[in-house]
Amino acid sequence: MAKKERHVSETPATQWLKAQGIAYTEHVYDYVDHGGTAESSRQLGRPEHEVVKTLVMQDDRGEPLIVLMHGDRQVSTKNLARAIGAKSVEPCKPEVAQRHSGYLVGGTSPFGTRKAMPVYVEASVLALPAILINGGRRGFLVGIAPAVLTDTLGARPVHCALA
Repeated sequence: MAKKERHVSETPATQWLKAQGIAYTEHVYDYVDHGGTAESSRQLGRPEHEVVKTLVMQDDRGEPLIVLMHGDRQVSTKNLARAIGAKSVEPCKPEVAQRHSGYLVGGTSPFGTRKAMPVYVEASVLALPAILINGGRRGFLVGIAPAVLTDTLGARPVHCALA
């Protein structure tokens, strides 16, 4: 683990990563409401395309799912629904997303969620050399190899980024 001036105490996400034996780096930044990946990438000096956002959505049956997307891209819910065999997909309301994931919106990690949910990842994320993804707390990202998403987390690659 990289030494930082500021250390974030363990989260369910870092506990999960450690339990799986996955190496990660810690990246702490000053959380800004509604700043999103643009703000974290600016503060950390990393391209926003390499900062992956964790989105909690639900299908037409109300079943929750997680979508991992480049910070600088949007999800085509129509393409996602088609890819996963659902009639439709929509973002969960913040309080619903929090109930499913166990994380505050803005600090949602795909690792160590309260409820097991299917995870989908934009396929082009997997081609990146490394990614930053939320570590389970606002203002805290972890650096991992993208292969962790499919190999350990079981994320299914999909093509759902808006062009």
